[in-house]
Amino acid sequence: MTRRSCTIYATGIVCAHLLIVGIALLVAQVFPTFIYNRLKKEMTLAEGSRVLDAWKNPPSDVFMQYFFFNVSNPEVFLAGGKAAVTQIGPYTYKEYRPRENLTYLENGTKLSALNPKSFVFVPEMSAGDPEVDRVRTINIPFVAVMNEMSSYSFFIRPLVSLWMNSIGVDLFTTRTVHEMLWGFKDPLLSRIHTLKPDVDEYFGFMYKKNGSHEGEFVFLTGEENYMDFGRIDTWNGLRKMTWWSSNQSNMINGTDGSAFHPLLSKDELLYIFAADLCRSIHLAYVEDVEVQGIPAYRFAPPLDVLASPEDNPANAGFCVPAGKCLSAGVLKVSVCRQGAPIVVSFPHFYQADQKYVNAFEGLTPNKDDHETYLDLNPVWSVYRVPSEPSCFCTYRYCLTFVIDEDSAANMRNLLLIITLVSNLPLFIVGFGAILLLVLVILICRSRQKKVSPQLNVQSSLSCYSLLGYWFLAFLPYKVCSGVNCMGLAVILGKRGALPNSI
Repeated sequence: MTRRSCTIYATGIVCAHLLIVGIALLVAQVFPTFIYNRLKKEMTLAEGSRVLDAWKNPPSDVFMQYFFFNVSNPEVFLAGGKAAVTQIGPYTYKEYRPRENLTYLENGTKLSALNPKSFVFVPEMSAGDPEVDRVRTINIPFVAVMNEMSSYSFFIRPLVSLWMNSIGVDLFTTRTVHEMLWGFKDPLLSRIHTLKPDVDEYFGFMYKKNGSHEGEFVFLTGEENYMDFGRIDTWNGLRKMTWWSSNQSNMINGTDGSAFHPLLSKDELLYIFAADLCRSIHLAYVEDVEVQGIPAYRFAPPLDVLASPEDNPANAGFCVPAGKCLSAGVLKVSVCRQGAPIVVSFPHFYQADQKYVNAFEGLTPNKDDHETYLDLNPVWSVYRVPSEPSCFCTYRYCLTFVIDEDSAANMRNLLLIITLVSNLPLFIVGFGAILLLVLVILICRSRQKKVSPQLNVQSSLSCYSLLGYWFLAFLPYKVCSGVNCMGLAVILGKRGALPNSI
């Protein structure tokens, strides 16, 4: 056997093995299955796992931005007109949220933790000084007292109103942004405190929330099922709440929003328990996006989350008392805010009933500025999230997690490795195809040397026609089809044969 023949046989054997092995691996999905199974085992909150440290102390910066609505025409509103509001802000605070007091339960399948949050003002990301800038807005303690008086006698209510006017308390109040956020001694609450010591004399939207936590959470570690990674088992010892009027509304579903299971699907709903909203919400897939070079799925709350019970009967459970419901786009959370008349919505009443927007001058709801969403990498569930859940406009906030550049670079490298390993069968098939091309060329050249000069043209035509067919097998589908492809193959073969026939 000649050296040329050995080369042809060896090339053919290697080519056949590569094509068979590559196609088999491709069809069986061996490498993707291996990687996904590995991820399911690695992505747990078990002691010593790769993701535990990042879960305990998130490396990404977290910023909380507050905006306030300043009322510019209180006299007009008191006379029955429409309130004109102007948004001021943002006032930005860097939020630190380490997890503390970690304790493993039930053989490591559950993990209890506290999540204290502290806030530090970031002047370079803010529109002004919160200790100097003042805002005129609705006096919530005043409204809370008047709301409580609605159940009292008709003769008592005017007396209480006169008493509040005598101490200088009105429907509107003007305070610094710092006071409105972190608390101030309210004159009305101070007087009530002397009569009822259990009533706190301080008020603020974030009063007592700097350095405090929302209670003890028990999380599932994902050891038994990767789909349970980070899912809340209990909150303050409860598996369901008692504030709302239906069992479904009282359910504590999903995670706390800081972590999600790996290998996300576009078809699934993501559930988050939001303690600030006193309820669980869900998000649905919207579109594919890219964050710092990392592919991601965008999830956002669909319209049915805050839809009226007429449009979504499941939301009837959020009407307290039962049957007393607000219109679409708003949620009354008085039941978990010590009875304070607080209603939450998306910023500027985005996705809410138009009547709420029309009740004010100065509101401009739009998707680009006011949509709440999560951008999650479907493999690792790493995300960037600007979220903004704020019926009188007082303030709104924007909570933003942004993956830092180092973490993003590491993530890009990991995703590149996963992509290369997952596509290894394609590389094997591709290398086999290249060897197939080499094999065809070797056979053609071998045949040319063996045949007589009179048959050389025919041999060349046959070989190069075969090359033409092989080439067309890898052409895009729309380039040619059917008879046209065959004709093109013959033309390619003839053109290749002409030089040898001269």
